[in-house]
Amino acid sequence: MISIRASRATDYPRSFDIWHSAVRATHHFLSEADFQALSIIVRDRYLPAARLWIAADDQDNAMGFMGITERNIDTLFVHAEGRGKGFGKALVQHAIALFTDLTIDVNEQNAEAFGFYLHMGFVQVGRSDIDSEGRPYPLLHLRRQLADR
Repeated sequence: MISIRASRATDYPRSFDIWHSAVRATHHFLSEADFQALSIIVRDRYLPAARLWIAADDQDNAMGFMGITERNIDTLFVHAEGRGKGFGKALVQHAIALFTDLTIDVNEQNAEAFGFYLHMGFVQVGRSDIDSEGRPYPLLHLRRQLADR
C-alpha cells in the first residue's frame, strides 16, 4: 500500500537518492556536466529547503517525492526501483486533491514523463526553448483543470 505524507528531516538523504536514481533512469538527454551541476544544486540548495510530499511503501520507505509551490508541481521524482508501481500516480492524485488547477513543466526530451502527465489529465499549454536555468533543454508547460470548469 502506498501512503503519502509530509517529508521529515530524516527523509533528506533518501530524497537525494530518489532524485539521483530517477534522473539517471529518465533524463538521458542531460550532459554529464549538467547532471553533476544539478546534483550539487539539488543536494545543497533545493532539498534542504524544500517542503516535500513523500510517497512511501508499506514499510514507510520513501520511494518518491513531490514539491508543490502555489499550484505548480515543482518536482516529482520516483526512485528507479519504484517506477511503474503507482508512486508517481499517488503523488499526482494527492496534488489534485489539494488543488483544482495544477501546472507543471516537463523536459521535452522526457517522453515518458510527458505521456504520464497526459494520462493524468494534463494538457500542453506552452513550450520554452530552454529550461529555467537557461540550459538548452526545452520545457513543455502543462496544466490540469477540473473538467467542469
